[in-house]
Amino acid sequence: PVLHFDDVSSIPFLQDISGVEFYQLRSRLRAIDGDLFAATCAAVPGYEAYNRAYLGLGAPEFLHAASVETACEIGLACGHGDAFERLRRVASDAGGMTIHPYMGSEPSWALAMALTQAAGVPVRCVAPPVAVTDYANHKGHVTRAAEALLDDGVLGGHPVVATRSATTPEGLADGLRELARSHRKLALKMTRCASAMGNGLFDGASVLKASHGELLAEVEAFLRAKEWVVGDEVLVMSWEDAWSSPSTQLWIPALQDGQPVVEGVFEQLLVGEEQVFLGSIPSGLGELWDDRLGVASQRIARLYQHLGYRGRCSFDFIIAGDNAHLVECNGRWGGTSSPMHLVERVCGSERPPYRARDVVSDSLAGVPFSEILRRLDGHLYDVRTGAGTFLLYNVGCLAEHGKLDVVAFGEDQAAVTVELEERLPGLLGL
Repeated sequence: PVLHFDDVSSIPFLQDISGVEFYQLRSRLRAIDGDLFAATCAAVPGYEAYNRAYLGLGAPEFLHAASVETACEIGLACGHGDAFERLRRVASDAGGMTIHPYMGSEPSWALAMALTQAAGVPVRCVAPPVAVTDYANHKGHVTRAAEALLDDGVLGGHPVVATRSATTPEGLADGLRELARSHRKLALKMTRCASAMGNGLFDGASVLKASHGELLAEVEAFLRAKEWVVGDEVLVMSWEDAWSSPSTQLWIPALQDGQPVVEGVFEQLLVGEEQVFLGSIPSGLGELWDDRLGVASQRIARLYQHLGYRGRCSFDFIIAGDNAHLVECNGRWGGTSSPMHLVERVCGSERPPYRARDVVSDSLAGVPFSEILRRLDGHLYDVRTGAGTFLLYNVGCLAEHGKLDVVAFGEDQAAVTVELEERLPGLLGL
């Protein structure tokens, strides 16, 4: 049996995302017959029946784990009380267990070790070891890996944007002033944050006009807001005007099991000046760009594989002019790979045109999931017939935050956009 859970507690500032403590129900998308999926939040009435009947996702067991500290710490919760005893019995009866977590953070490996000791059977973890997980998700390390492994021809130009790094406020101020001489926009980036949560934007002209004291004060204010640990590396990077922000989705097998596989190239839907992730669509960039991005991703993924990386991984890029630049690695499952995997499960490997995004409205807060199903009756994709437009997931946020995630299908991306942006709001009564 396989235990799936989405513990995001090791990623800084995700608590700033509305309803993130309920994202853990995304682990249901990976679970099949005989598996378990765990969460500290309660099951959503009607959601499991929807997954089984409409999407054909099998009948895994839901494990409700009582929170020990915060709701996001699911690995910790699974290691205590009735939840741990249930897992111990399942592992013992089956002669072993596999844990397939959101990412290879310390709670995932600690739970695997605790179950191994308690059940007396092997419990493996489909994820990189903690140190390798930390390495892959560190923006400074992936930047240096790209500079070492990708020559200027792979992505059409230099593999990363202009970058400096420092471990002191003074060094960061100096880096900003240096890059401001040749770049209009700049950013400070914390190395371990996700979804733009660790970014701070600076205007190049303003940086050059500021006195040393004024600029240093701005840098120090940014570091305080991001709870910087003295001595940690922070990046200074040029902020380019990009016309696309693609992402490659990879599966990295154990070293002896073959090469890393690029399972898809996607264009991310980003909003706001700091480019916060909203959703994704399969790439329409064309074969040349898809191939370039795939080759670059595989080279770095091969390095990770030799370090002991195993499991889901993605790389984010920007394309500015004729050049692509690597921005970061996400060494975990995420907002693009989860719906990609869901679409593959219900439609097969030949994914139809689709788009995934979150839908948020105060008017949906408190609306039962059964009511959402009623409003979309006749428009929900049904694996039994192969007909329908919308897939629903990540519905744990609905009751408190009026938020759920939706995949829309269509003949092409233009039709998908119409379905998701124009038709869906009307059906939901927004």
